[in-house]
Amino acid sequence: MSDIKYQIANLKSQISNIKYQIILLLAICFTSCDPNAQWDVKGVDIDINAKYVSAGFIECDFATNKEAYYLIDIIPVSFDPDPMEHQKQFMTLRLDEQNMEYLRWRNELLNYGQFTIAPFASYALQYGEVEYIFTGLDPATEYWIYAFVVNPDKMTPVGKLHLQKVRTKAESTMDIHFSYRVKGIWDYAYPLDSSGKLQSRFPYLATTLDSAELALLGVEDPIEYCLDWISYYFIHPEQATVLYGVKAVENDGWSSSVEFQPGHTYYTLFTGFDGAPNNITIYKFTWAGEEYEHVFKDTDPENVYSSYESWLE
Repeated sequence: MSDIKYQIANLKSQISNIKYQIILLLAICFTSCDPNAQWDVKGVDIDINAKYVSAGFIECDFATNKEAYYLIDIIPVSFDPDPMEHQKQFMTLRLDEQNMEYLRWRNELLNYGQFTIAPFASYALQYGEVEYIFTGLDPATEYWIYAFVVNPDKMTPVGKLHLQKVRTKAESTMDIHFSYRVKGIWDYAYPLDSSGKLQSRFPYLATTLDSAELALLGVEDPIEYCLDWISYYFIHPEQATVLYGVKAVENDGWSSSVEFQPGHTYYTLFTGFDGAPNNITIYKFTWAGEEYEHVFKDTDPENVYSSYESWLE
């Protein structure tokens, strides 16, 4: 009987402890899980550090003195109205613009039958320390890099607008050479500086085109088509997929996304996305099956097109 009494007493003690934990959790929830509770965003400062500036891109670090969501972007200093004079209106309208893009993105997911939707904060806002590269910029142009805190629950800007003025270089500050490797069904991109060192920060564009598919589209000159492709994304930089460093399908990065076909001729093009279509290289090769392997360098005379000026003549 004593064992049974002990077990009953122990069970009552466990139940009492569980009740206490439930009451404690409810108390915490009512104090910190209140959906109407305000975000603690008072006194948040955002540090903006433009640590690398070239002709067409700016590499920038952002950091906050306390945890907060914030929006970042870049605009020309010539932007009108002046964000310095109309900070509140500027922040509100910029946040509205980001929300519109977010809603368009959600609608696209719906059209593709995807019903799992990321929240606005994870789609459009930054959090903590961030390294970001603004691309598609004009050379020798002054820009405002800006950031401001956002309350993601109420979709409102909080506090002041943080601004830093930066002027891009007149010309690219980096001399990049694009090497390219095809190994079986995989392909790899290598942007290298003049000393042969891999450059992970330099932004560039790349694609691979099948000449057979181009022929079906009525394309007579693949090189001219490649140049039109490059020109389009320099005119519409917001639509460009910008790449950095070594990219290959095996390390979860970029590949041509082309299923190579034996006997088909391909054109793989690269161009630095740094203010002007420079360092353009186009490699031409005929794929010979999964045993095919070749490393192309823009110093090779065979099957390499790397003189942009000669194409314009």
